[in-house]
Amino acid sequence: MQNIYELPQVLNQLEKFEQIVSGKNIQIERIISTGQTTPSGQWYDQTTDEWVILLQGEAELSYADDSRIKLKAGDYLLIPAHTKHRVEYTSIDPPCIWLAVHGQFVPS
Repeated sequence: MQNIYELPQVLNQLEKFEQIVSGKNIQIERIISTGQTTPSGQWYDQTTDEWVILLQGEAELSYADDSRIKLKAGDYLLIPAHTKHRVEYTSIDPPCIWLAVHGQFVPS
């Protein structure tokens, strides 16, 4: 058994993406961020929806429409496919632990 909060012995300068499980039209991954942000001028523009929860740390996302959202531990959101977004800030201490679920979701 694994633990979502168990961190590698050494956290380096790279953001860490770990696939937990995947299946037909779904992928679940853990992301560990330690101060990383999206490079200037770049945007994520994903082909699938992404539901993400920040389990630990603090972060800030921005969208192409100039809106921003600050996240703290426990906050979650759905980013629809092709919604251009960037990571503007991730905390170092504590490191950010994200759980991201990628797939095709039905709006509630």
